[in-house]
Amino acid sequence: MKLGYTILYVPNVEASLKFFSAAFGLETKFLHESGTYGELATGETTLAFAAHELGHGNFAGGHVAASESEKPLGMELGLVTDDIGAAHARALHHGAKELTAPVRKPWGQVVSYVRCPAGTLIELCTPVGGR
Repeated sequence: MKLGYTILYVPNVEASLKFFSAAFGLETKFLHESGTYGELATGETTLAFAAHELGHGNFAGGHVAASESEKPLGMELGLVTDDIGAAHARALHHGAKELTAPVRKPWGQVVSYVRCPAGTLIELCTPVGGR
């Protein structure tokens, strides 16, 4: 078993792809002609976006929309970079909301937290243990 992909349900797939491209430099790998599903080029594991209407079709009881939640959901995406300050500033410039400014953790890792326009919680972090 291996993690193949993570799908985030969002109000606007194309807008989410554009935000992640502008804020984090991740390129769009695929956008379905319907505009309801898209993927970013993120390496071995795919980060994908699906429209809320697809989620409503997949889950008879509905789902919690991060974009409509006042608080971030109890999950996050971790994006690893060596320059947290620049990544954090770029995310804010492109519409993310700051939750926690960059801070050095006791184990040496530098992290910050932002919430993207579609509501997803993102941890920006340096590699753990300098790896």
